[in-house]
Amino acid sequence: MTTSRRQFLTHSTAVLASTVAAAEALAQGAGGLTASGLVGRLEGSEVVTDPARMPRTFKEAPELAQLVQQGRLPPVAQRLPEEPLVLKPLNEVGRYGGTWRRGFVGPGDGENGNRINASDKLIFWDYTGARIIPSIAKSVVMSDDGKVTRVTLRKGMKWSDGAPFTADDFEFWFEDIYSNRNIVPTGIADLSPGGRPGRIVKIDEVTVEFQFENPYFLLMDMLAGDTLIGGGMSVGMYQQRSFGCYAPKHYLKQFLPKYSSEEQVNARARAEGFEGWLRMLHNKKDWNLNPELPVLGPWRTVRPINTPTWVLERNPFYYTVDTDGNQLPYINQIVMTLAEDLEVLNLRAMAGQYDMQERHIDLAKLPVILENRDRGNYDLHLDLAYNGSDTTIHFNMSYTADAEIAKWINNVDFRRALSLGIDRNQMNETFWLGLGTPGSTCPAESMPQNPGPEWRAKWSTLDVAQANRMLDAIGLTRKDSEGFRLRTDNGQRLRFQVQTVRAFLPWPQQLEMVAQHWRRIGIFAEVREMERVLAFTRTNNNEHHMHVWTNGGTELLYLFPRHAIPVDPVEAFMGPEFAKWYASNGSLGREPTDAGLKRIFELFRSAAGQRDEQRNNTAKEIWKILVDNVYSIGTVGQSPALMGVRLASRRMGNIPSRACIAQHCRTPGSSRPETFYYKS
Repeated sequence: MTTSRRQFLTHSTAVLASTVAAAEALAQGAGGLTASGLVGRLEGSEVVTDPARMPRTFKEAPELAQLVQQGRLPPVAQRLPEEPLVLKPLNEVGRYGGTWRRGFVGPGDGENGNRINASDKLIFWDYTGARIIPSIAKSVVMSDDGKVTRVTLRKGMKWSDGAPFTADDFEFWFEDIYSNRNIVPTGIADLSPGGRPGRIVKIDEVTVEFQFENPYFLLMDMLAGDTLIGGGMSVGMYQQRSFGCYAPKHYLKQFLPKYSSEEQVNARARAEGFEGWLRMLHNKKDWNLNPELPVLGPWRTVRPINTPTWVLERNPFYYTVDTDGNQLPYINQIVMTLAEDLEVLNLRAMAGQYDMQERHIDLAKLPVILENRDRGNYDLHLDLAYNGSDTTIHFNMSYTADAEIAKWINNVDFRRALSLGIDRNQMNETFWLGLGTPGSTCPAESMPQNPGPEWRAKWSTLDVAQANRMLDAIGLTRKDSEGFRLRTDNGQRLRFQVQTVRAFLPWPQQLEMVAQHWRRIGIFAEVREMERVLAFTRTNNNEHHMHVWTNGGTELLYLFPRHAIPVDPVEAFMGPEFAKWYASNGSLGREPTDAGLKRIFELFRSAAGQRDEQRNNTAKEIWKILVDNVYSIGTVGQSPALMGVRLASRRMGNIPSRACIAQHCRTPGSSRPETFYYKS
């Protein structure tokens, strides 16, 4: 493939606006590029706040109307809060009905549904990713000193089972789940600005306050983003997580010893096949696994994720309507079919067997995707990202099991040499079709937290000669007969394990290419592909040398830091022991000795109390340390490769021509899937 296939991405504003020439010629086998309109403009539904535009009467799906007639549901006006959220759909008011066909890759793919149900957070980012809008909360107001944030809920709002949603659900989460160290062994930084734990306090039935000793100006952004405190119940409570700032007290209290006894809940757990009450609780509060769990999002699970067909059905008590007063969502059902592997998923998508799929679609298949549009009856959209690296090699800086391996992982020149040994241009042409931007992990230059254009290439361009000199200089001079460097403790071949999973991108194949690059500098890398849940278990247990993942979400560092800094024990690929130490204020885990990491922790902790401009400057300093010390190796990013290759059936309406795929937008959540509909 010639360099004429490269598409140069031009970022034009500080937040999410860019253009690209897409390669229609790729599908035709011709050279050169022609603009084909595959990247449109950001667009989406809008929240209506003008009282004069609020609907006064309400309508519902025919299936729900039948249940009302049968006496099995209250009328729609009684199911909605007194002041429902009103959405103006992108193009037009939709019609009810239909089943959204989609693919997923197994029980570890919970985010596939979490992102569709992303409107269960207090506040949300709009379709541009630049403006915070209302969601389940009627209002969220912060005090001038940043220490108190008051949340006012929608009066009369209900869970999917019809039970009232009130401040009791916040108090229950904080007192009985988050503060229970059997359930949450380590507190989260999201609730401890400046290292001082805050609290959530019930004021009255519809009012709660987040109260802190230190200013916490960042909290509004945190509550709107994909964070442990603000991500909503769908992301906060799945896969044994216990976050999200609220939980259905009326349902979950039956699984806690506090409300009966440990003996009783353990007996119930054993009767249901669990080893104890805690394991049972984690299952019962996971909306992906438990169809009985009440939810707030537009759809609820009726067949769980650990089956070959994951099925979601509309929530009859969903709190949102369109401008004509139709209760959302329009679509009745979402049926996700298990794909044996990503190749099968992509083939099904191109055959038109899915109605909209952006997750797990392989950018490398762009020519075939283009060629099959009419046959599959879909349109293709390319949505561009702003994170620096779709494929990121994270060093486990807290690894200790093998002292020799740990010694080199913690050697900055070793990490820099490995980064210099990668041919990113070859990776970009092979796996990204030239659509990506090679370089370091820092965010796009258009983002307000980018440290400067010179940091894109820092330690991130191919230089085999320099890499070899650096490895020799740190003492790795001896090699075996095949040219691989030897351990300094026993003279055997130095072997590094690179842990990969098959998700989003073809990471195993990409890392096999990197392993070949590293042969030229004498480094032997064993690429180990494993199931996602197993891989995450190993990382949480501090067992990995390196783990491959994206650094998506880091375009706004404070909203989703876990893919850049080890501060979140949930996904601390760069050092799980350090993340536990940070999150627990030193009571768990291990304090890092690396000066750069210690400085990063210090800067990151201070940022919560800073206002926007100062916080962005602090982020720039953090990025400089991260890139210079190469705690993670960036390869290629700022592309549509990660959830930005979107196939949408031509039968569907209100599909945006371009969607925000930044992490805080919860792709496709900020496009408001509840407003998607079938034209016929």
